[in-house]
Amino acid sequence: MAFIELEIKKLKENYNHLDKLFSKHDIQFSVVSKMLCGNKLYLSELLKLGVKQVCDSRVSNLKTLKSINPDIETIYIKPPAKRTLKSVVQYADISMNTEINTIKLLSEEAQRQNKKHKIIIMIELGELREGIMGEDFMAFYEEVFRLKNIEVVGIGTNLTCLYGVLPNHDKLIQLSLYEQLVEARFNRHIPYVSGGSSVTIPLIHQKLLPAGINHFRVGETLFMGSNLFKNETFRHMHSDVFKLYSEIIELSEKPQVPIGELGHNVEGTSFEFNEEDKGKRSYRAIIDIGLLDVEQDHIFPVDKDLSVVGASSDMFVIDLGDNKKDYKVGDLLEFNMDYMGMLRTINSRYIDKRVK
Repeated sequence: MAFIELEIKKLKENYNHLDKLFSKHDIQFSVVSKMLCGNKLYLSELLKLGVKQVCDSRVSNLKTLKSINPDIETIYIKPPAKRTLKSVVQYADISMNTEINTIKLLSEEAQRQNKKHKIIIMIELGELREGIMGEDFMAFYEEVFRLKNIEVVGIGTNLTCLYGVLPNHDKLIQLSLYEQLVEARFNRHIPYVSGGSSVTIPLIHQKLLPAGINHFRVGETLFMGSNLFKNETFRHMHSDVFKLYSEIIELSEKPQVPIGELGHNVEGTSFEFNEEDKGKRSYRAIIDIGLLDVEQDHIFPVDKDLSVVGASSDMFVIDLGDNKKDYKVGDLLEFNMDYMGMLRTINSRYIDKRVK
């Protein structure tokens, strides 16, 4: 069975590096755990690092976190659906919101549960995903402040996730100014200005992060060491906290070009092959993962002599070339993954989860 392995030492080093960076700049660092897909083993290891606040976009994952540590502070990081409000109030200490009617229902549910529910109100700064338009912002806040059992603890924004709009000094200054306007007009303290994510970290190094931004939500850089501005790995961080291993279940020398009339494969894709490759042969391995687990463009053999040349629902085909390293049936092939590859393989119930 294929498995994905978490190397605890590397994860801890990544966490300590970020924790030191944020502490130095008086920024609270909240871990986005959605990449772990609610896996209890991995969430338990995460909390052992000393994490104080965790964000997730699935209520079921927040429920798992609370079952591991009832005292961990949790944030639900997308506007709640009406049908989930009972669970959101039960398992999320804080939720991110953009709809006044939803917040009114959260208020009613919080009263039923005899709880104070905290919210961060998201503002639109150009990414065109979730967020209130700036011209509506002050009136929105005024209405929210009247609601019972609701405490506004932050203002936030989302950038990069949908269209790739990058955070910059000017955009984050806007966010900080909105927070100052709210505090001045309503005489209310807003603890969190949540404008930071993995993609914003380079602004800290460049000394371009406005002083008012005091809350970051970080997942990808923690788990992958990613500098998203430069598409590289930060110094002193690890990109291979997780690795995927898959077993060779067949290995044969075969032609490089299919034989017969070509139609479409299982994905509806048609292929063309170079005439020059006809008659050439190479060693091909079949491994025990497929498109049901992950798309082939999101995993990368650690052995650079190997390449993924085909995929179906339950099997990938790997070209071994001359098989100089003498791979055999039963051997494990090791793969690195990008963000989507990691997300999908961890989410696959057909891939075992292990720690090292």
